[in-house]
Amino acid sequence: MLEALTGTGLAASAGLNAYIPLITMGVLARYTDTIDLPTGWSWLSNGWTLLILALLLAIEVVADKVPVVDHVNDVVQTVVRPTAGGLAFGAGSSSETVTVSDPGSFFGSHQWVPIAAGVVIALVVHGVKAASRPVVNTTTAGFGAPVASTAEDIGSVVMSVLAILLPILVLVGLVAMVFAAVWVVRRRRRRKAVSASGERQLFG
Repeated sequence: MLEALTGTGLAASAGLNAYIPLITMGVLARYTDTIDLPTGWSWLSNGWTLLILALLLAIEVVADKVPVVDHVNDVVQTVVRPTAGGLAFGAGSSSETVTVSDPGSFFGSHQWVPIAAGVVIALVVHGVKAASRPVVNTTTAGFGAPVASTAEDIGSVVMSVLAILLPILVLVGLVAMVFAAVWVVRRRRRRKAVSASGERQLFG
């Protein structure tokens, strides 16, 4: 069960920021004994891999905080984040961490299952994030973009760390994301209702 929570937390984190969970796993595996990546995923702790991920993260952090550019970035990330989610779930759920001592016992030989699950989880989280950004930009005249993006980055870091160290607390993060999704849906419906009402008054 903890393997699934670890993978879920890392995949959800990738839905917010594709590179943070991968860098978190790579750094912890390279410099600490907190996580032991299996042979097939050891490339995540390679120095060149971490450098490339860090450069991509820097671009993502800047692009996601600029109105309009953040929308273009979200379109591009529609492919990147689910892919990162699949990698994060696969690596995290099959690795040995301070809380998981026998990761192979949960998923068995079905190696594609955690990767597919990670893709779906990251895609859902990314969808909520991408849908919420226009609402934030519209209601704050664009000034809320860097604030929302910073909050998402922090949430991604926290979720990644919790997924590895205290995976049971990932459930709390998932509940918070559900509430965020509900908020986004309600705000979008309200905007559409206001827009429709304004059009009826204009042409009525």
